[in-house]
Amino acid sequence: MAIKFQYNKTSLTEMGKQLKVRQRALPTLQNKESALRLEVRKAKTDSERLISELEDALQRYDYLAALWNEFEPGLIAITDVDLYTKKVAGVKTPALGEIHYEIKPFNAFVKPAWYADGVAILKELSRLGIESEVYLEKARILDYQRKKTTQKVNLYEKVQIPGYQEAIRKIKRYMEDEENLSKASSKIVKNRHAEEEEASEQV
Repeated sequence: MAIKFQYNKTSLTEMGKQLKVRQRALPTLQNKESALRLEVRKAKTDSERLISELEDALQRYDYLAALWNEFEPGLIAITDVDLYTKKVAGVKTPALGEIHYEIKPFNAFVKPAWYADGVAILKELSRLGIESEVYLEKARILDYQRKKTTQKVNLYEKVQIPGYQEAIRKIKRYMEDEENLSKASSKIVKNRHAEEEEASEQV
């Protein structure tokens, strides 16, 4: 990215301002990037932990496999999932609130005794599954923001800051050269004027 500038004081001042803005913002961006990197790792770890808990729970209830055939399909259904927004390192991410279930009424005297436990088990399994998905989505959002922040850090660090520094150097060098030329030319004019005066006096 070529930085456009002019060889004058106004441009020099503007380049200086732009450089300061980026130099001040860079440490904040670097901190945000490392915070996001950490949060992405945490969210992925939480999601993996919940998936592992879900697999463990499924194995734990494996002995009930034959009984599930007696379980009435549609007895329990998820009607709604409350999600709220939580800011993590300045990024809005989803967080799980309450899961709403609809449980059809059943006669506890007629149905098997384990029906109530079956409902509790399904609630636990669904919560683990939904929560792991929420953490996965959180990790995805945070990782996307981390990549954007990394790009900005690289842009400032490797392109813009050196670019503005180089532009300032060029403008200063040009202005110094102009000043030296101006001094040299005024010296020449002064000397020539002095020579002319001397010559006119001799006549």
